[in-house]
Amino acid sequence: MTPRELIGTAEVPGGPPLRLFRRGADFMIVLDRNELMSTRMSGSEVALGTMTCARLAGRPASRLLIGGYGMGFTLRAVLERLTADAQVVVAELVPGIIEWARGPMAEMTAGCLDDPRVTLDMGDVADTIRRADSSYDAIMLDVDNGPDGLTRPANDGIYAARGLAAAYRALKPGGTLAIWSAAPDPVFAKRLVKAGFAVEEERVRARDNGKGATHVIWFARRP
Repeated sequence: MTPRELIGTAEVPGGPPLRLFRRGADFMIVLDRNELMSTRMSGSEVALGTMTCARLAGRPASRLLIGGYGMGFTLRAVLERLTADAQVVVAELVPGIIEWARGPMAEMTAGCLDDPRVTLDMGDVADTIRRADSSYDAIMLDVDNGPDGLTRPANDGIYAARGLAAAYRALKPGGTLAIWSAAPDPVFAKRLVKAGFAVEEERVRARDNGKGATHVIWFARRP
């Protein structure tokens, strides 16, 4: 087996550092011993983008917020489906993630961060959401490992009642809050309903070939 090569380390505000590894043509972002994401398992991140766009059909000049750039799978999926008049804000807390996207993973990034429809907001997506008022047609959150936070304790606030209330206010009427999770969470699903959302729960595979672990995406619509 080809050994993993450590490419770089990125500091996470309020949390342990992330490490980028390469094995052959594949990249992996790792926290401690947990593989958070990899180029081999992009199916559910792509689905987050494609399934959200499907719910925006007919909305002109859509404005979207993506919380967490990751490896850019969701962003690229969204850009492939949005019209030229759309706007996408990408909120990313970790500068090292963007440095990797523009550096060792530049070929995979394929210039998506330089798309004229994209605005990069370096900071906590929770702050971006709090500043908004009926601003977005969709908010996509792929932050941490889902509601059961892993990367940094402060992420828990995004999924708490106050965080969901802020997301509700940030959406336009009829807008969608889409949340990726590594596993089901019935308590969190009930919290979405309590926050006033109409909720759909979708199960998607980790790999784009329909194999691998099953992940969860909640689509919570503001009535």
